Amino acid sequence: MTNVDPANIEKAALLLRRAHDDATPCPPIRDLISEGGVDAAYAAQNLNTEFWLSKGRRLVGRKAGLTSRTVQKQLGVDQPDYGMLFADMDVPEGQPISLKKVLQPRVEAEIALIIGRDLDQPDITTAELLCAIEYALPAIEVVASRIAGWDIRVWDTIADNASGGVFVLGTEPRKIADIDLRYCGMVMECRGEPLSVGAGVACLGNPVSAALWLAQVMAREGRPFRAGDVILTGALGPMANVSAGDVLEARINGLGSVRAIFESGE
Repeated sequence: MTNVDPANIEKAALLLRRAHDDATPCPPIRDLISEGGVDAAYAAQNLNTEFWLSKGRRLVGRKAGLTSRTVQKQLGVDQPDYGMLFADMDVPEGQPISLKKVLQPRVEAEIALIIGRDLDQPDITTAELLCAIEYALPAIEVVASRIAGWDIRVWDTIADNASGGVFVLGTEPRKIADIDLRYCGMVMECRGEPLSVGAGVACLGNPVSAALWLAQVMAREGRPFRAGDVILTGALGPMANVSAGDVLEARINGLGSVRAIFESGE
């Protein structure tokens, strides 16, 4: 993190944390940390992770972001990013989501992989990961930004917990042995109108590849996956806007469907 004052990393983390706690977006924080590259952004993210863990929040998984090559090029990076999933980010299907809880929400349909055993090795192989995946579920991630107007660059989104908001999982687990996740087509609709379409191939070519990258990185960073953890493998199609009262349904071939309901705001 050359040329980055640790005080600036702490300031960036504090601005994001206050935006989260006060439900009021803050200006971009990239000018505080960009000289340190993505390492400085992850350092800010980690400060907030440690703070929230100290306050009783519990890690239940991780999310991969920037899994689309097109989005990576837009933000000037050559690899995905990651964020933490806390227990209070899990919204049961059918429970209305308050727009007050998620700042500037947008939605993505994803494939969630649930891990059945601990993954401590930083050199975990594809075969070992496949053996460890207990099942897959369709998911809707409601991404959020603590940065005003979604005026983000890669430093902003990484420091901001990879723009994590909340997530909704489907409730019919499917084994992946007979499913080619690359070709799981997805359509997400709002009241019957298509919002986003895509397929598993959008996630680094295969959602398993995204999960493998994330498992290796998490083991190296000292936050390895544990049995029962959730991996959100990345968006299957374009991110879509959401409004109060919307009812979204994502259908993924081979995995079924999942719905997200937003409070009317009345």
